[in-house]
Amino acid sequence: MALVCGGSRGIGYATARRLASEGARVTIVARTHESAMRAAGSLHREAGGVVEGLCADLSTPEGRAEIIAAYPHTDILIAHAGTPQRPAEFESLSRTDWEGWFDAHFYSALDLIRAYTPGMKQRRFGRIVNVSASFIKFPQIRNGHSHAARLALAGAIAALVRELAPFNVTINSVLPGLVDTDALRGALSERARQRGLSFEAVLAETIRTCPAGRIASADEMGDLIATLAGSPFAFMTGQNVVVDGGAYPGLF
Repeated sequence: MALVCGGSRGIGYATARRLASEGARVTIVARTHESAMRAAGSLHREAGGVVEGLCADLSTPEGRAEIIAAYPHTDILIAHAGTPQRPAEFESLSRTDWEGWFDAHFYSALDLIRAYTPGMKQRRFGRIVNVSASFIKFPQIRNGHSHAARLALAGAIAALVRELAPFNVTINSVLPGLVDTDALRGALSERARQRGLSFEAVLAETIRTCPAGRIASADEMGDLIATLAGSPFAFMTGQNVVVDGGAYPGLF
């Protein structure tokens, strides 16, 4: 069974589709019932097999508890909060804000990992992939809150990967850069509005920053994540895979 959090669209949906096409029983987790059911239905029509939907908010303790209660065991965990970036000045962030971002990008994955790894170790099989962001390696201005939470998770995973490897349980983080998703297009649209430019102009400007001369597709990311989730030798000691604009898939 594969549990794909943030699986109703974009990278998460592409990952779920690839896993389903490979024969996995897939459960898509999304924040709203409508999104979860729509994505599950669409995925079943595209890939066939057993596909279920679950409404739960991964970024909250209550949502994580709902996921674990509904699915006490899983063989594959794709931990993807799917929380949009919200740049903010450092001085404007309260302690509550910081705690919220750690809930969204640290505890969101950590709580599920803590819940599922005992069973994976007992069964001597498990695949965990955490979907993060490339600015763990390349911090962005006014995103220190999100960066800190993601970096904390990367550190925890770097230690945990060596504990799990003897039990045939692998854990990796994928750090997408620029990927063609609704989230990226929304961010570029807002940037265009603020600068008084067309979306096309801002998109072209963004693409020029990519060494490959293009942005990655959600399907490319989904294929990569599904490969990590299915491989028996999924880089057990190289836990951060950076994909920046479709140009640099590599281990760091």
